[in-house]
Amino acid sequence: MLTINIICIGKLREEYLKDAVNEYSKRLSKYCKLHIIELPDEKIPDKASDAILQEIKEKECNNIIKHIPKDSYLINLDLRGKAVSSEEFAETIDALSLTTSSISFIIGGSLGITTHLIDICNKSLSFSKLTFPHQLVRVILLEQIFRSFKILNNETYHK
Repeated sequence: MLTINIICIGKLREEYLKDAVNEYSKRLSKYCKLHIIELPDEKIPDKASDAILQEIKEKECNNIIKHIPKDSYLINLDLRGKAVSSEEFAETIDALSLTTSSISFIIGGSLGITTHLIDICNKSLSFSKLTFPHQLVRVILLEQIFRSFKILNNETYHK
């Protein structure tokens, strides 16, 4: 069974987001092994200089790198990534499931991720040109992974 890891910065604070993550986690258990690796976000001081912001981003990204499972295919979520349809996303998961046992999705903190982390990823995806809170992206990602499995198994799911 395919393992899907979601490595993300920041804890979910809002109950409705926690409920959504729990619901999609439960639904996905039929299709894959799901691991959500929640890493702490760094405090961003008011009026922080660019150098401090870069230091914070590097610290968060180094922590992400430490938690990447060995031999996992890496996909980061980034505004500058490639936008794909739900069907294309499903095809990507399907193709990867033939060549790897683990896919790791990376969701950076509010400052984004470093170019070093982008460079070590196999793929960059964007869900929209719109900017979403990184906590909400987690729910959107889980929904799209669930939708992918429904598509791949020819099961009905709302459009």
